[in-house]
Amino acid sequence: MLTVFSGNKSTNCDGVSRRDFLSAGSLALGSLTLPQLLATRSALGSDHPYVRDRSVVLLYLSGGGSHIETFDPKMDAPAEIRSVTGSVQTALPGVNYGGTFPQLAKHAHELSIVRSFKHPIGGHEQAHVHVLTGGTDPRGDGKTGFSMGSLASRLRGANHPDTGMPSFTLLTEPEIDGQYRKELGRVRKGSRPGALGIPYSPFEPGAGGHAVENMTLQLPSDRFGDRQALLSSLDMWQRRVERVTNVSGTNKFNEQAINLLAGGAAKAMDLSSEDPKLIARYDTSDTQIGFKKFRASTLGKQMLMARRLCEAGCGFVTVHSAGWDMHADGNNPGMQVGMEMLGRTMDKAVSTFLDDVKQRGLSDKILLVITGDFGRTPRVNKKGGRDHWARLCTLAFAGGGIKPGQIIGKSSRDGGEPATTPYNASHLMATIMHSLFDMGELRLESQFPRELMQMLESTPPIQELF
Repeated sequence: MLTVFSGNKSTNCDGVSRRDFLSAGSLALGSLTLPQLLATRSALGSDHPYVRDRSVVLLYLSGGGSHIETFDPKMDAPAEIRSVTGSVQTALPGVNYGGTFPQLAKHAHELSIVRSFKHPIGGHEQAHVHVLTGGTDPRGDGKTGFSMGSLASRLRGANHPDTGMPSFTLLTEPEIDGQYRKELGRVRKGSRPGALGIPYSPFEPGAGGHAVENMTLQLPSDRFGDRQALLSSLDMWQRRVERVTNVSGTNKFNEQAINLLAGGAAKAMDLSSEDPKLIARYDTSDTQIGFKKFRASTLGKQMLMARRLCEAGCGFVTVHSAGWDMHADGNNPGMQVGMEMLGRTMDKAVSTFLDDVKQRGLSDKILLVITGDFGRTPRVNKKGGRDHWARLCTLAFAGGGIKPGQIIGKSSRDGGEPATTPYNASHLMATIMHSLFDMGELRLESQFPRELMQMLESTPPIQELF
């Protein structure tokens, strides 16, 4: 028996189990549920001219990353407004980033920052859903809409046609801090497929659990860097399959299942093929993150895993980074302490990611998007934190065919409102979809519901990026 286990026993917003386990019995005897699943999820096929050879990595700053301390430091504003971490001059003349981003500042010519991104929702629960659904859930109440990752999966096909890898993956960690756990639950709600259906749910390989047993495919925190037991189990399983039958004679979906579990999945999770020097460059584990309870940061390895998943056939990877809710209250740190934890680790992980994909010739094939549920108040509160603020939010892009080295839009002097044309969650989704798909070719397709196509055509992308 082989089980792909998420480790999560909860149900989604529709009351449906989050695919807690997918059992695959004897492959050679054709009694698999995994190949049947792949067949079901492959309804679209894949040989479509509108699908670009491109993936998205969405780095999601869960809790609300400050737009001021990240990419709009406002150092000419009064002290209670300007970035508490100072600023750093970027590679672009006259452009500064927040002070915890010295390495990203060197990559400014590769990034495009949107300083006029906003939406109307100031509560975490609803804002997560609103942003992650690209505005298709206008109020974030879970009654309508679907995640951007699920939409990409629906248009692309739920699995890669050759490797069988899921098109939509959610990379998370089994959080131990109470506030971080709340954010994890919220990002899962925002990643739901909604009316698109369960086949377009995210695959969540890092949802936690116990030791690998009975061929369980999972990535608990303490096994993130050491998957030898899992790989050994996969090797044993593959040898058992080869003894029973010649797998090349099985059908397409049996072969996809074998590629997924003995090939694509194993290879994507096996870091032994990576240069140890590169792994060390990604490694952020020297920083402890949390507030009441702490764990080593795994953001670097999550970003490395995201790159590997894209290479293995995933089309949309959401990387969850919790802890950006920096109120300086009883549950959260202030801006200075919080940015030293999360800003520094993000600086290292994303800079290494940008170098890595460039060196591998993947810059055009992977679109990096950085955003969160909202921004932070333009004024620092009395305890040194910033509170919820949706009228300006962090948003950055790199790679994926977008025009780099830009600052798009402008914020007001106090960092509280867009001073130029505002962009919203619908523009964010349209931008991502225009990177992933040839919209002209997509309009010629007839297999999608008309209302879905009308939704895709209703909002233009952020034009300056193309």
